[in-house]
Amino acid sequence: MSPTLLFEIMLIGLLGIGSQWAAWRYRMPAIVVMSITGLLVGPVFHFINPQQDFGDLYSPIITVAVAIILFEGSLNLNFKELRGLGKPLFRIATFGAFLAWILGSLTAHYIAGLSWTVAFVIGGLFIVTGPTVILPLLRQSKLKPRPAKILKWEGIIVDPIGALLAVFAFEIIAFMTSENPDGTKLFMFFAVSVFALIFGWLCGRGIGWMFETGHIPEYLKSPAVFITVILSFTIPDTITHETGLLAVTAMGMTLANMGINSVADMRHFKENVSILLISAIFIMLTASLNMETLLHIFQPNIIGYVLLMMFAVRPLSIFLSTIGTNLTFNEKLLVGWIAPRGIVALTVSSYFAKILLDAGYKDAQILTTLTFGLVFFTVVAHGFSIRSLAKKLNLSMEGRPGALIVGSNRFTVQLAKSLMKVNTPVIVVDSSWENLKSVREAGIPFYHGEMLSEQTEYHLDTIPYEYLIAATDDQAYNSLICTTFMPEYGRTNVFKISPYNKMYINTTNEIVSKVGGRVLFKEDVTMDDLNEKLDNHFVFRQTSITEQFTFQQYMKEKDSATVFLYLMKPSGQIKFFTEEMKTNVESGDIIISLTPPNKEKAKIKAKLESQRNGNSNGMTSGK
Repeated sequence: MSPTLLFEIMLIGLLGIGSQWAAWRYRMPAIVVMSITGLLVGPVFHFINPQQDFGDLYSPIITVAVAIILFEGSLNLNFKELRGLGKPLFRIATFGAFLAWILGSLTAHYIAGLSWTVAFVIGGLFIVTGPTVILPLLRQSKLKPRPAKILKWEGIIVDPIGALLAVFAFEIIAFMTSENPDGTKLFMFFAVSVFALIFGWLCGRGIGWMFETGHIPEYLKSPAVFITVILSFTIPDTITHETGLLAVTAMGMTLANMGINSVADMRHFKENVSILLISAIFIMLTASLNMETLLHIFQPNIIGYVLLMMFAVRPLSIFLSTIGTNLTFNEKLLVGWIAPRGIVALTVSSYFAKILLDAGYKDAQILTTLTFGLVFFTVVAHGFSIRSLAKKLNLSMEGRPGALIVGSNRFTVQLAKSLMKVNTPVIVVDSSWENLKSVREAGIPFYHGEMLSEQTEYHLDTIPYEYLIAATDDQAYNSLICTTFMPEYGRTNVFKISPYNKMYINTTNEIVSKVGGRVLFKEDVTMDDLNEKLDNHFVFRQTSITEQFTFQQYMKEKDSATVFLYLMKPSGQIKFFTEEMKTNVESGDIIISLTPPNKEKAKIKAKLESQRNGNSNGMTSGK
């Protein structure tokens, strides 16, 4: 018996988010986990069938979700990112897409056995990669900025182009094969496509103007954007199918390049909604498939088609279209391999399968099987290979998780030096060139600029740094930094020096401590205290915890003035000490602490005495 619709919605949400969590926990591609989960609960064990259970609501839900996901992706397309990448990206999105269309259509005809009409329709559709699959992969793979930006921009820009190419191919062939050719539909297609671009731009400019002039209150901005996205998508798409995708892309790019602060503030919220939608939609799409479709995937013509699309069509289109650009061979190799297909390919192909079957093209019945085969194999192959291939091609930013320190002073300089000694990437950011003098003299990587500036977002590469430490002398600024970057770094990876103030124990401490990131070290250890300890010749000390010298023994012997800074795990992972996060210290860990000088003096004294005893024994034996 089919579960109730409400229960099914809850189950789809749990499975989607659960798949995302499992992928994060076990370092697997999220798209792969979601696809397998959907297949298990759908065609394999028959727990749910969303297409059947949702009925007429199924298609609109998928369509609106795709529009919102594509809009959220295009909202990240700021033209300032394209410095040095405009030419290769333009070539990939135009000449590369055209090559992929022609080569893919030839492959579909000669290998998959499709008629020319169906081949050219599906060939246009399969040039898409899409934000639903590319963005989750980029989130996990940690590519260097150049290839990551190319894949992101291509995925978002080509997504609507692929759908439009499929419509264009169908309209052209229908026009050419008709006994009484009528150019009205063809003209309407081009006219509505232009209208969709203009309408999306107007929606973006309109909502942006209302934000700038204060015509919409803060609490209504997110709802207003979502309603406008649906409006921007629905009107063109009602006239001509798939033109709505072009409109929402234009709207998102328009807003992204207007420089409106409130749009930037909403970006993380919309990203969270997008992740939720991607999780749910992938479960719904894969769970709605049937076993016949899955079994037909392994037919020789479909396997041959998929392999040629992955190993010939995609690499050829990228290498040929980027001749004469500044992309390196390794970058071309990576971009030429990574092209997973996703939600747009699945949804649009099902639409065209019905249209083509109604038009008398019986071979269109294998479109769903062919599409799912390409989606599943590319998602699995590219999802599992992108990380290792990027490493081999030296295009990965993976390594030990680094720390980004905001604020240059005596303590942060010493902290950065200690992190560098344990081979941890570190960078110090400060808007004062004078403050950065000691950082430069110490040979520590630095960035001169305002951390909250928009320019910093485009000039400072933050990918290598998983931890952010706000350690300026301004307590309120530290809290602001932490609040701003908490959505990007995560609540457990954003820290600030304690804002504790002895004069205002019941007011300032209670307010400031609850704003922003976690307080480092101890609540009563402020920046003044840390710098004062350095003035009193406190030193950064590494202590190895072993089975012989346990953490309990270390706690007994340590000086009461010692400040625990961070813990270095054998894997290279850093764990900063806070009172909110309890850290388990085990054998093999290294504790870095700020230690009173008497400990060091005692060590030096013991060493000198040992040397004297050695010399004395030597003289005695010599006699």
